Amino acid sequence: MARKVAAAARGRKVPRTYRLAPEKVAAAQRVLGAATATETIETALDLVLFRQELVAGTRRMLGVRLTSPDATDR
Repeated sequence: MARKVAAAARGRKVPRTYRLAPEKVAAAQRVLGAATATETIETALDLVLFRQELVAGTRRMLGVRLTSPDATDR
């Protein structure tokens, strides 16, 4: 579901105004290697959505027995 939201959000952009700490945005921009503040914020939001997908997938896998692909039948 998060992928659908992320994909839909990428196509339509609207102007917004936020009050953000410039130092925090600059630090995130360096870490993410983003060219602009907008790219920084979009990448950070994508990472949050991806994290949610990982958490949801992990929860769905609880109780599923995993075996190593390197395991051999003996």
